[in-house]
Amino acid sequence: MQVLSSRIILRPADHARTLTFYRDVIGLAIAREYPGGTVFFAGQGLIEVTSYSGTGASNSFDGAIWLQVKDLAKAQSELAAKGVPIDREAKKEPWGLREMWITDPDGVSIVVVQIPDDHPLRRDTRSTTT
Repeated sequence: MQVLSSRIILRPADHARTLTFYRDVIGLAIAREYPGGTVFFAGQGLIEVTSYSGTGASNSFDGAIWLQVKDLAKAQSELAAKGVPIDREAKKEPWGLREMWITDPDGVSIVVVQIPDDHPLRRDTRSTTT
C-alpha cells in the first residue's frame, strides 16, 4: 500500500480546550481550518482536531490514524489479501472523500483515504496576487 500522507485525528471531549492546547500552549501552526476542525503542522506530520468523528457510529471516538493513498480499491484488495479485517468497506463519504476503515492489532482505528481529483483538498487556495 502506497501511503502519500498521514495525520493523527483527534475528536476530544472538549473541542475548544484541545484546540487551545495545540494552538496556544504547544504553539503548533495551523495548516488549514474547516467548519468544525483545525489541522496543525506537527513536524513532518499533521494533527487534526475535529468535532466530528465521521464514523456515524456513536459519539465516542478516541481518535484515528489517517492514511492517504493513491488508489483506495487497490489498498483494500492488498489489505484483505493479507488477512486484514476491513471494518468498513471503501465508499465515498458525504464530505467527498473515499474512505475505508481498519483497526490495528491494539484497537487503534485507521482510516485509509483517497482524495478525489475534484475535492477541495486538491485545490490550491493561495491567492495569485502578490
